[in-house]
Amino acid sequence: MKLAITGKGGVGKTTLAGLLARAYAARRRPVLAIDADPDANLASAVGVPADQAASMTPIAKMKDLAKERTGAAADYGSLFILNPQVDDLPGRFVVEHKGVRLLAMGTVEQGGSGCVCPEHTLVRSLMKHLLVERGDVVILDMEAGIEHLGRATAQSVDLLIVVVEPGQRSVQTARQIERLAADIGIPAIAYVASKVADDGDRAFLAAALPADRLLGTLSFSEAIRDTDRRGRSPYDIGGLVLDEAMAIVERLDAMFPDK
Repeated sequence: MKLAITGKGGVGKTTLAGLLARAYAARRRPVLAIDADPDANLASAVGVPADQAASMTPIAKMKDLAKERTGAAADYGSLFILNPQVDDLPGRFVVEHKGVRLLAMGTVEQGGSGCVCPEHTLVRSLMKHLLVERGDVVILDMEAGIEHLGRATAQSVDLLIVVVEPGQRSVQTARQIERLAADIGIPAIAYVASKVADDGDRAFLAAALPADRLLGTLSFSEAIRDTDRRGRSPYDIGGLVLDEAMAIVERLDAMFPDK
């Protein structure tokens, strides 16, 4: 199963990604969690100790590795390989915690005209390998955009999950993401309502989101905020947050029984 999770900044998408990664790992599924958000907080949401997380370098920042694999010259002024070898990289750079293998992908900083550079080529090739050629449960924590999912990999994502909190800006971002996803051929989109505090929030999101594509709800929780401050995984809280996460997992399993 290949899941990509996105949404407006601060809505709780990384919390959801961490919960799902730990939940599937607890079911003894092979899980690869990919942090493709420039804020790089997925390690904390999975529960990776801070010192271990601090040692991780995003693949997008490995300029020397990108040059080596693509054969690029120092000034990028010559031709370089557009399909570099990447199949060994997950084994070299993942960090494992509680059965979750975590890879920091990062993002390539791009100018207004985009970037066709060794780092970008390496990231795109590795993303294609992880989404197309591997059989893991892959959980991709993305930024609000979907630049990592080009047309070559979009159709390999089983589901794009857009996390939405009660607010017009979050809903507007979700609709923009849905339009972009349709443009590159992502086959299926669903939503998770996040930071839901009361009946007013539920009514707002029920009116804004299609009921048949709502996977579930994550309630507003001071306990989640506390685990974030402590660098712990919300999965370890137990209680309501875990119950809600497991309900989402059950819905996903029903949607993709063979994945």
